[in-house]
Amino acid sequence: MLWARLLAYVAGTVNQELLLRNEYLAAENRILGGQIKGRLLLSEGERTTLAEIAHRLGRKALEDVAATAKPDTILGWYRKLIANKFDGSKFRRGVGRPKVDQETERLVVQMARENPSWGYDRIVGALANLGHRLSDQTVGNVLRRHGISPAPKRKQTVGGSNTKRTLSGWVYIPSLIMIQ
Repeated sequence: MLWARLLAYVAGTVNQELLLRNEYLAAENRILGGQIKGRLLLSEGERTTLAEIAHRLGRKALEDVAATAKPDTILGWYRKLIANKFDGSKFRRGVGRPKVDQETERLVVQMARENPSWGYDRIVGALANLGHRLSDQTVGNVLRRHGISPAPKRKQTVGGSNTKRTLSGWVYIPSLIMIQ
């Protein structure tokens, strides 16, 4: 039983010291609050800190200690903090479909330029072999964004050193090499 009395004495002494410290801080806050003219401007982080502590402290105890704002105001900050925390914004996403990444878009354009006879489906198949999943509609949208025509028109507009423009389209002119 001796240890129980000793524990109660030590706990009471510590509790008394904490009460004295709290009383001193409350008096100091009242004095400093009286010297400040006008409204005290707090940052969002400071409001959050005060609101969390005030909620744990409770309204009655807060009425004795609060010097920066009224207890209703501080508890209102806490309610707004909780409302913002649980507003579901973590689960919201941007509107529309996700964009095609730049690497895949670059591959689509490269394949279309290097293989003018390939249509959208052929490009989709080649991309699938490389591990990229796209639809033919997406390939068409990518090529349209880059100003590249569909396959039949692409074949007509590709030029080179061995082609010549005529009224009906492009004609291949083979080079003649004579071997003696």
